[in-house]
Amino acid sequence: MAAVENAYREPTYGNWRRPRKAGIGTLGGLATAGLFVGLIITVICFFVGGWAAGLTALVVLGLLLALVSVTDKHSKSVGERAFARLAFRAARQKKANIYRSGPLGLTPWGEFQLPGIAAGSRLHEFHDSYGRPFALIHLPSTAHYTVVFGTQPDGASLVDPEQVDAWVANWGGWLASLSNEPAVVGASVTVETAPDSGARLRREVESNIHEDAPDIAKAMLREALQTYPQGSATIRAWVALTFSAAARPGGKRRTVEETARDLASRLPGLTERLESTGAGACAPLDAQELCEVVRVAYDPAAARLIDEAHYQGTPVDLSWGEVGPTAHQAGWDSYRHDSGHSVSWTMTGAPRGHVLASVLGRLVAPHGDRPQARHAAVPAHRGRPRRGHRRIRPDQCAHAGLLDHPAHGAGLVDARAAQATAAEEAKGAGLVNFGMVVTATVLSPGPG
Repeated sequence: MAAVENAYREPTYGNWRRPRKAGIGTLGGLATAGLFVGLIITVICFFVGGWAAGLTALVVLGLLLALVSVTDKHSKSVGERAFARLAFRAARQKKANIYRSGPLGLTPWGEFQLPGIAAGSRLHEFHDSYGRPFALIHLPSTAHYTVVFGTQPDGASLVDPEQVDAWVANWGGWLASLSNEPAVVGASVTVETAPDSGARLRREVESNIHEDAPDIAKAMLREALQTYPQGSATIRAWVALTFSAAARPGGKRRTVEETARDLASRLPGLTERLESTGAGACAPLDAQELCEVVRVAYDPAAARLIDEAHYQGTPVDLSWGEVGPTAHQAGWDSYRHDSGHSVSWTMTGAPRGHVLASVLGRLVAPHGDRPQARHAAVPAHRGRPRRGHRRIRPDQCAHAGLLDHPAHGAGLVDARAAQATAAEEAKGAGLVNFGMVVTATVLSPGPG
């Protein structure tokens, strides 16, 4: 009997490249300009002051170049790290890292205003062409508008690898379609893993218990309500799209109403295509839902109160001026806000090798020994408008060809990646700058 061979192999993903600086070597554009200016000054010192002055100027120039050219594994130079330390120290001396809001705070209008760049943001609510309300965040300082979609990811448990591959391909296609969407400047995905209060489960079970059900069945359900929420977790995901106020580069800026009318007809198509990526049911968040999400992010203890209010049928009424923190204090390596203490890690480099579609599975999965709340944000910001984008699979580019001259292993891999990228872009793909921020939030920092 002939053996049955399964020809399917789970695809790998990769071919990402770090953007190169517009300068000589590791120097940026400004540092390169400083290099030429320094060389000119050094030559002048040689002619005017002689060898001693020239050598002194050359040594000073070399030290300055070392500060901006010698980088660590995170591609941060000595000068950048020193400047960041000095800037934070100056901010702490001015107490700019401390924020107090509300009627007894420092804000003159007595509201719980959002801190930082979101302080000047405004929240509006409109309806799309399906009649669904959607919240629209307006940031006047940058003339940007943001819409947030709530999703219900299906997850990869008991799902065929072929289906997961199709979801990833559809996600790449959805990102590619954003290049054809007018005025889109960025997209982000946020996955949150947090403890479940059990209010939603209790509401679902108690609403379905029949009065004539057997006593043993009722007892089992009530026992499950008491034991299941302990240690359980809830996973939520949101997708945010940011649009420019100008329909095209250099065009006239539109008002809030004009932008809302334009987005009202485009949101249904965006949500339908997003559902094919494994995001599950997708709908834009209304103003109240968005206020609850932001409020819980700053005050994790409020999640249980909000869930209990929904369970009891009590409406939660929050405005945009009430979702900010009552108090926060930013440290060098931590951030304290209301009932939460947070620490964030920023991705400084993509994996060097190829990865599977489940590479972030352990990161976003609930763990009993992990912090009580964790936010994983995966921004995917679109750079220059291109014809599209999709994640390149190296197994599709196995025959990209080799260089005609000898090269080291790293250079050869880099050349293959460049050739594969050029081939994919010629077929209609595009380039996307992406990054990732992981934030762990706990209610108490604990000892040490």
